[in-house]
Amino acid sequence: MENRKEEKVTLLPHRLFLRLAALALAAVLALGLTACDSSGGHIVKPSTGSSQPFEMHFIDVGQALSVLVECDGQFMLYDGGNVDDGSLVVSYLQKQGVEQLQYVFCSHAHEDHVGGLAAVMAKFPAGHAYSPVTESSTKCFNDFVKYTQQQGLQLEVPSVGTVWPLGSATVTMLGPVTQYSETNNTSLVLRIDYGNTSFLLTGDMENTAEADLVNSGANLKADVLQVGHHGSSTSTGYLFLNAVLPEMGIISCGAGNKYGHPHEEVLSRLSDAGTTVYRTDLLGTVVAVSDGKEISFTTEKNVSPTAGRGESAEAVYIGNRNSSVFHLERCPNLPKEENRVYFSARQDALDAGYAPCGNCCP
Repeated sequence: MENRKEEKVTLLPHRLFLRLAALALAAVLALGLTACDSSGGHIVKPSTGSSQPFEMHFIDVGQALSVLVECDGQFMLYDGGNVDDGSLVVSYLQKQGVEQLQYVFCSHAHEDHVGGLAAVMAKFPAGHAYSPVTESSTKCFNDFVKYTQQQGLQLEVPSVGTVWPLGSATVTMLGPVTQYSETNNTSLVLRIDYGNTSFLLTGDMENTAEADLVNSGANLKADVLQVGHHGSSTSTGYLFLNAVLPEMGIISCGAGNKYGHPHEEVLSRLSDAGTTVYRTDLLGTVVAVSDGKEISFTTEKNVSPTAGRGESAEAVYIGNRNSSVFHLERCPNLPKEENRVYFSARQDALDAGYAPCGNCCP
C-alpha cells in the first residue's frame, strides 16, 4: 500500500498504573449505575523496511471485520467480512503470500463476519475451521460450511481454554464462557500472545458477555484490543476496559455507516483508558507488527490515529458541502452524512476553499 504511516509504540508500566486507577474509578461509577448488569508511550519512527515475524492485519472491509494474523510464516484468519468482501479478502491474502491457513475462525454467524469466508475456503486450504455454532439459517453461513466440508473438514466449536500454536505465537480461546441467545454475544474471543506483546480479538461481543468474561477470571490484559461490535455503545464497557487496559484499540467500521459507528460513548471510554484508536474508516487497512517487545503500526492512509478524543484526533476534518465550512470530528455542528466531505489535513480543507468552523477550529 502507498503512503503508509508507521508508528512504534513502547509500552510503559507507569502509564498502566495511572490508567488502572482512573478506569477503576470509572468502573465503580458505572457499576453503581447499572448494579448487576452483568503517558507517553508513542515514539514515531521511520519504517526500516525490515520484515517481522508477527503481523496482525485489520483488513479494510468497510462495515465488517476481517483480521489476518501471521507468525513465522504461518497464517490464521479471523472473520472474512461480508459476502461482497470475499474477493477483496482473497486478493489481500494472496498479496501477503498466503498459500494455506492454519486456522480459520468465524467469530459468529452474522454476515458481516462470516460472509467472505466461503470465498476464502474455496481458495485456500485450511488446517481447521472454527465457529461458535455449526448450523445457521443464513445462506452465507451455509456456504461457509459447504466449502469447509469440500476441503474434507468439519466445522468445529472450540472450548474455552483451548490453546493453538501459530508459529512461535500462542492463540488462546477465552470466550464465550456461557451460552447466549444474542448472536453477538456468542462471538469467539481470542487472546494472542507473542513475546511480551498481546492482542485481543472480540468480534461483536457485547456488555453482557463482557461482564461474564471479566467475572470468569480470564487474563484479559492486552496491548491491542479489537474494539467490539465496530465501536457500538453496546460493547467496550468500563468494566471490560478496566480488565483489558489496551494501549491501542482497532475499530473496523465503514465510512459514513448507517449505524453511526463508532459511537461517541465508546470513543469517550477509550479516551478515559488512554487508548490510542486506529479506525479503518479513516485509516484504511491497519497492520500491527510486533517484535515481541514493541508494536508498530502501518496504516494505508496517512492520517493520524485518534488518541481517545485528544489532540491527534484533530487531524481529521469534516467539511459541509453546503456551507463550505469545515469542522473537527467532535464539533456539535457537524453536517448530515450526505453533506460531508473528509479532509486528512487542515491545509487540504483550506486549499479546497473551505473555511474553519468558528466553534471547534477557529
